[in-house]
Amino acid sequence: MGADVNPTITRRRLGAELRRLRESTGMTTQQVAARLLMSQPKISLLENGRRVIKPRDVRDLCKLYGVQDQRRVDHLMRLAGESGRQGWWNAYEDVPYGAYIGLEAEAAAIRIYEPMVIPGLLQTPAYARAVIAGTIPHATAEQAATRLHVRMRRQDRLRAPVDPLRLWVVLDESALRRVVGGPGVMREQLNHLSHFSTQPHVTLQVLPHDAGAHPGVSGRFSLLEFVDATDVSVVYLERFTSDLYLEKRSDVQRYSDMYAHLQAQALSPDHTRHFIEEAVQAYGRG
Repeated sequence: MGADVNPTITRRRLGAELRRLRESTGMTTQQVAARLLMSQPKISLLENGRRVIKPRDVRDLCKLYGVQDQRRVDHLMRLAGESGRQGWWNAYEDVPYGAYIGLEAEAAAIRIYEPMVIPGLLQTPAYARAVIAGTIPHATAEQAATRLHVRMRRQDRLRAPVDPLRLWVVLDESALRRVVGGPGVMREQLNHLSHFSTQPHVTLQVLPHDAGAHPGVSGRFSLLEFVDATDVSVVYLERFTSDLYLEKRSDVQRYSDMYAHLQAQALSPDHTRHFIEEAVQAYGRG
């Protein structure tokens, strides 16, 4: 598999194309399932890119949808073959959020609202180690080490010399005040944040406590955006036992509006940098 093939994104693109083909026929997922002796949930999972699809299933779907262009059929079958490959993150079985990492690896830009801790993409190793130990107390030493390794590898996108990930973070003041790993770890972490706030592809804003009630009180969320027009933006909601991905345009728009309100209430990037530098002083001198 070529280095530029992302199986998560390939499944999404293939699923979106199959959905368009089905909708062009006027058929429902229930009707397709009945004709091909599949379950309706399977059709929905295929169209949402949540399940690997076999080339022969693509062939049968194209036949049902009346696709006459063999080159198009061959292209979709080739995508099906690529969608079954594995990304680098699939080598780590103890990491449950592989679907998100696959999306993150292909995203051109990510907007994050985080109310509790520093986002994983901006964590130092020491801070990340303390977060993992505190939030997953049942993890073995090996599992914790795997989580840490994956988290650090995800940060490669921010350090890429060409087309680095465009990251925008609105961070609640609580994340700066919550002592994770001790004063020394926090001092290093906030200095790390201050450094990244000067990078042209990273925008950081702190939402201070005196901002009062705001749209983010319901919890953290991320908005992932892609260069390819066929890849719709995704809202990612992280939960303790399961994650939620929203792709309906109305849902994405709602969260985009919420994010705009958070940006408006947060400190400007320059004031945020000064705010972080002052917060560092609370953790003493190294």
